[in-house]
Amino acid sequence: MLHALLAILACQLIGEAASHALALALPGPVLGMILMAAALQLFPRFADILRPTAQGLLSHMSLLFIPAGVGVVGHFAAFEGQGLGLALAIIGSTIAAIAVGALSFVAVARLTGSRDE
Repeated sequence: MLHALLAILACQLIGEAASHALALALPGPVLGMILMAAALQLFPRFADILRPTAQGLLSHMSLLFIPAGVGVVGHFAAFEGQGLGLALAIIGSTIAAIAVGALSFVAVARLTGSRDE
């Protein structure tokens, strides 16, 4: 497990270093994720090493949302008077995300030649 965590953090560190050194607009963690995806494709054994640790992290991912929830509750007064705007933004972005997802699915289905039977 320690080796897997070290590999995950090393990919993120390399991504951060590359992002800062090359002054890229792409965030370091995204570069690290691209690096890890490439490593997983090139070295299948790497995936076998990371799988148990990654599954463990993913199973507890909901814990990462607790600080955001506490922040919202802690600053609830700042949202006062913004309720209607927030509700419209949340509802609108949800509808837009569903629509874009559906349209993307249809486009990919057409490109791959899938047919509805």
